[in-house]
Amino acid sequence: MTLFFAAAALAVVLTLFLLLRPFLWKPRVSTTTHQQLNAAIYRDQFAELERDRAEGALGEEDYQLAYAELQRRMLEDSRQDDAVIVAPPAPKKTMLALALLVPLTALLLYALLGNPAGLNPPAPERRFSVDEIERMVAGLAAKLENEPDNFKGWAMLARSYKAMGRLEEAEKAYGRAMKLVETDAQLLADYAEVLALNAGGKLDGKPMQYVAKALKLDPDAPQALVLAGTAAFERKDFAKAADYWDRLLKQLPPESEDARSLGESIAEARKRAAAK
Repeated sequence: MTLFFAAAALAVVLTLFLLLRPFLWKPRVSTTTHQQLNAAIYRDQFAELERDRAEGALGEEDYQLAYAELQRRMLEDSRQDDAVIVAPPAPKKTMLALALLVPLTALLLYALLGNPAGLNPPAPERRFSVDEIERMVAGLAAKLENEPDNFKGWAMLARSYKAMGRLEEAEKAYGRAMKLVETDAQLLADYAEVLALNAGGKLDGKPMQYVAKALKLDPDAPQALVLAGTAAFERKDFAKAADYWDRLLKQLPPESEDARSLGESIAEARKRAAAK
C-alpha cells in the first residue's frame, strides 16, 4: 500500500510540474525596447517597398508617396517614450487552482472508479500442522470437561474427531451434544454416519433413525439424502434410492463432477429397479 501511494504522489507531482513549469520562474526583462522593435518593422517595410519598385509592382510616384508615409510614421513613433518589453507576471490564482484541483480530482476519480479495497490484500491463510491441530483439539476437550452443557463446543469437538478419523471419540462427543444434535439436520446426519462407520458400515438401526429425523427436519438435507439413498440401495429398494439421490442431484451444479457421478448412480439404481 505504501508503495502505491508513493507512486501515485510522484505521478501527481510530475503532472503539476509539467503544468506549472511555464510559471515557476520569475519573468525576465527583455533586452528589446519598443523603438528597437519598431525600427526592425520599418526596415522590413522599406525593404518591401524597394522590392516592389524593382519588380515593377510600384510606379515611381506611388513609391515616393509610400516612402514618405513610412518616414512620417517612423518619426511619430520615435517621439514616444521608449520602454522595455517585460513578460507578463505569473498567474498565481491559476497556479494555486491547478495545485489543488489536480490531486483532488485524482483522489475523487480513484474513489469512484478505482478499487481501494485492492490496496489491502487478504492476509495469507494460516496453515496448521497436524501436531498443532491435535493440541488444539486436546485443549478443547480438556476445556469441555468443565463445561458439560456447552453443546456447541461438544458438537465442534465431535466434528473435529470425525475429521481426524477418531470415530469412537467422535461418537461419544456427539452423544454429549445430543440436545443440540437433535435440532440440527446436518448434525443428525453426521452422527448417523459416525454410528454407521463404527458399526462396520451398516446403516440399519440407530443410524437410519437419525437419518429419518434429519430428513423430517430438512427434507433436502444433502448428507441425509446420501445416507438414505445408500441404505435403500443396500436394501435393494432401488427405486427409493434413485428418488433420494435425485433430490440431491437437483441441488448440485449441473456440470460438476459430483453431479456426473451421482447421475451415474441414479441411472444404475433405475436400471436395477426396472430389472426387478
